[in-house]
Amino acid sequence: MSKPQSTKPLSGFPEYLPGEQIVFNRMISIIRSNFELYGFAPIETPAVERRQTLTSKGGDEKEIYALQRLHAGEDEDASTEMALHFDLTVPLARYVSMHQNDLTFPFKRYQIQKVWRGERPQAGRYREFYQCDIDIIGREKLSIENDAEMPAVIYKIFREMEIGEFTISMNNRKFITGYLQSLGIKTSDIPEVLHVIDKRDKVGIQQMVTDLSAYLSKEVAQDLGKFLVPQQDPEKALEFFATKGDEINDLVGQGAREILATLRSIKKHGVPAAYIMLDLGIVRGLDYYTGTVYETQLAMYPELGSVCSGGRYENLASTFSNTALPGVGISIGLSRIMTYLFDQGAFETKNSSPSHVLVTTMDDTFIEDYRSITALLRNNFIPTEMYAEEGKFEKQLKYAHSKGIRHVIIMGEDEKKEDKVLIKDLESGQQQQVKISEITTYFLEK
Repeated sequence: MSKPQSTKPLSGFPEYLPGEQIVFNRMISIIRSNFELYGFAPIETPAVERRQTLTSKGGDEKEIYALQRLHAGEDEDASTEMALHFDLTVPLARYVSMHQNDLTFPFKRYQIQKVWRGERPQAGRYREFYQCDIDIIGREKLSIENDAEMPAVIYKIFREMEIGEFTISMNNRKFITGYLQSLGIKTSDIPEVLHVIDKRDKVGIQQMVTDLSAYLSKEVAQDLGKFLVPQQDPEKALEFFATKGDEINDLVGQGAREILATLRSIKKHGVPAAYIMLDLGIVRGLDYYTGTVYETQLAMYPELGSVCSGGRYENLASTFSNTALPGVGISIGLSRIMTYLFDQGAFETKNSSPSHVLVTTMDDTFIEDYRSITALLRNNFIPTEMYAEEGKFEKQLKYAHSKGIRHVIIMGEDEKKEDKVLIKDLESGQQQQVKISEITTYFLEK
C-alpha cells in the first residue's frame, strides 16, 4: 500500500476550520456593508494579469508568482506571460484605464479578493491572503477631501469588527520628500532613502539612523531620526510648516497643508482624535504613492505591524493611459488580521455551523412533519438543519451542542397530538412548548 500524501497545506496558505471561517465571513460582511454605505461600488479583476502589467508600477519581481503549464507540447514553451496579482491596486489602474469611458468620475470602487505574494511565510505574512480595498479615482484631478474619507471608513469598520483599540497613522510623501531634499539628499537618492525610512519599525530607529548615514552626516541623520516619529500635537507640528514650509521647499509647504487639511476634515467625519496619529516616519514602501499615506496598528497586537494601509497617488495609470487618473485608496489585510487573532484566541469560534436550529428526529413516523417544520423555518430565513442520521436523542443533542447550534426542536407523540413542538435552548437549558403555526414567530422574536 502506497504512503498517503500529506494533508498539511503549503506554508503561507492559510485555511480555517468552519467556526473560524464563519467569523471570517462575518468580518467580510461587515467590511462589504460599510464600503457600500460610503458609496463604493464592487468590482472584481482577474486573479491573473500579464507579467508586464504587474511590474509596471514598482512590483517586486521576487514576490510575483508567474504561471506556467506543467507540460508543454512538442516545440512549445511551458512558460507564459501570465502571473498572479500581488495586490489589487495595479490591476485597478489597468481596469480604470480600460473602462474610463464607461465609468463615472470620481469613481469609487471596492474589491475583496485573494492576492498572492512570494514572501517568506511567517506570523502575519502569507503567500495567499485576502485584501479588502477601496479607492476613489478622479479624472485629471481629485479633491483632497477624499483623503479624509479613507480613515473615516476604516474607523467605522474596525469599531464594528470589535478587534480592540487601534491607531491610524498618517503622513504625506510630498512633505517628507521635500524635507529630505532640504537636507541636501539628491533627488535620485530619495526613493532609496524612503525605503530606509520605511523599515524603521522593523529594524528600529537606531539602525535606521545608521542606514541614513550613508546619505547624510551622522549628526544630521541622528536629528532626522528624532524628527521621523509620532507627533503629540499634530496640528501644532504642521502649522509652522504649512505657513513657513515654502521657504524651506515647495513640497514641504504643500505637503504640510495637505495633511493638515486632511486631519481637520477627518474630525468632521466624526473620527475621534485618539484614533488618528501624525507620524512623520510613515512613508509606505511602494513607489507610486505621492501624497497622503496611511498605516494602521492594533494596540493589543503591535507585533503585527500595519494591518491596513494605503495612500494618494497622482499618476498610477500612466503606464496604461495618457489621461491623468489621480486617486487615493486604502487596503485592509484581512487574512493578516484574522489568522493572527484566531491564534491568539481573540474570537469565539465554537459555532461551526451557521444553523440556529436543529430539528431532531424522534420518531420515523413523523418524518414528514420534521421535513415540513424544517422547510417552514428555512422559508422564513431561519438557518435550520434536520438530523437525518440514525441515532438516539442524546446523540442528536450532542451533535447540536458540538456545532454550536443553540436551539433544538423536539416533536414526539405527545407534541404531535397537540400540533405543537418542544423548543429547547441548549445555552440556558430552558424549554417551551410552541404551536407549529407559531414557530416562526417564536424564533423571529428571539
